[in-house]
Amino acid sequence: MSCSIYMFYFIIIFTILYIGLAWKRLDLGVSLLIMALPLYQIRFSILSYPSTLLEVMIFILFLVWFVKSWRNKELPLLNPPSLKLWWTSKKLKNVKNYPFYIEIIAVLIIAFISTLVAGANSVSLGILKAYFIEPIMFFIVFINIFSAQGGSATGWKVTKNQKYIFWALSLSALIVSVVAIYQRITGNLIPADWTGTGRVTGVFTYPNAVGLYLGPIILILLGWLIYLAKNFQFSIFNPSTLLGTGFQTIFNAKIFNIMFVSATVVLSVLAVYFAKSEGALIGIMAALFIFGLLYNKKSRITVITTVIIGIAVLGVNSELRHDVTSKVMLRDLDGQIRRQIWAETWEMLQGGRIITGAGLANYQNIIKPYHQEGIFVRDYNDPDFQRKVVFNEEYKKNAWQPTEIYLYPHNILLNFWSELGLVGMLLFGWIIIKFFIIGIRSSYTKASEDKNYELGMMQREIVMGLMGAMIVVVVHGLVDVPYFKNDLSILFWVLIGILGVLNIETKNARIDADNSADLRG
Repeated sequence: MSCSIYMFYFIIIFTILYIGLAWKRLDLGVSLLIMALPLYQIRFSILSYPSTLLEVMIFILFLVWFVKSWRNKELPLLNPPSLKLWWTSKKLKNVKNYPFYIEIIAVLIIAFISTLVAGANSVSLGILKAYFIEPIMFFIVFINIFSAQGGSATGWKVTKNQKYIFWALSLSALIVSVVAIYQRITGNLIPADWTGTGRVTGVFTYPNAVGLYLGPIILILLGWLIYLAKNFQFSIFNPSTLLGTGFQTIFNAKIFNIMFVSATVVLSVLAVYFAKSEGALIGIMAALFIFGLLYNKKSRITVITTVIIGIAVLGVNSELRHDVTSKVMLRDLDGQIRRQIWAETWEMLQGGRIITGAGLANYQNIIKPYHQEGIFVRDYNDPDFQRKVVFNEEYKKNAWQPTEIYLYPHNILLNFWSELGLVGMLLFGWIIIKFFIIGIRSSYTKASEDKNYELGMMQREIVMGLMGAMIVVVVHGLVDVPYFKNDLSILFWVLIGILGVLNIETKNARIDADNSADLRG
């Protein structure tokens, strides 16, 4: 009882302080929310209405931004710049189309339809709110606060504070990682369901949540780290650089940033490893492979050399080769269970739900007629497996593995298909493809290489880190659920938001460059 009282007071005090912070500094309010994404696990009810602390933060942030923008008559909406205020003939200021605005509208419409498909019950409406409406509310505020699209309501130079995004992600990853490593060292704080399994959960309730959360952040921070290191210059052959407190301050700040982010990346990788989140580890390796091939000549040589060495090791180590093959071809226990889930899901979709899917939060109900209570786990090293399962009762008993009905099919395509229908799955597929198209264009645009452009986040290393993060999401998503979770849905739109800000600044830089060229001409 006392614990509940303390939690009540904590929520009240935290909410009041967050309102004050958001009203004073919206950029810090957004950053704190990003850092505090795992707070969705603090759940409570407001007048019998279920909510989370993360949800409260999102609504506070959106409301504060809305009120401040409304007061300044510069509320940017999803409308053309010619829109006029309804109470006056004066045009709205700073009104531009949002990045991905067509896709955002389509996502909301499809998600609402999928809620109706599921019967518009309290559960489906809750999923609609938590995984679609709230992340897009956050996305709207994010774009307005951290891009030149924001108006005077922000009250500061937005490009100066974009680094807060990366610091927020870094601090959040550090906290999750430190808890996970502490669990590994001491065995404390591990949920009862996972005690003795050799896996850690960090601040979450199950191990894969660590990989799902940290995997994309690791690549974002890696891109930022390379950017910081690339822009850090210090020469021992120039003694004059050591003179002056100004340089010392800059040197200390920059070296601290590099050391802190480096430590966070290393600890995050360790946390994912200790959580034994194999999907995340494979996703990280895939992202590093692509990152290395695209970045520069030295990174390509490093990647190719590493791959050659890896192939050689697999060639001489038959046991390791067998384990890798088993994982890649989904022949282990987890892989066979997932293949069964996918088969059941595909059968369900073919049973009259190809277009509509199951509806939001309705997968477990719809899949029941297609679900098998268990599978016989195949031993691919035993050529006599089939005969033994049929005629050997003891062997049959040992090979039998009961299977449960999961919340989602554990595959990024089937997840979206079952929840949002065929059109919803294709829409999210397009959002991811468009993300990579914009990222590739931004990585190789002239503006990203021209030092005359001051583009804030417009740096090739950071763009490639973002694309690497999305690669982790997609690769890990082949065997897991990288979106349908409170923190992950927000994190997905953070990726889209950072790239959206980058895209706005790229376009502005090109316009400024063209204008400057015209003036010089």
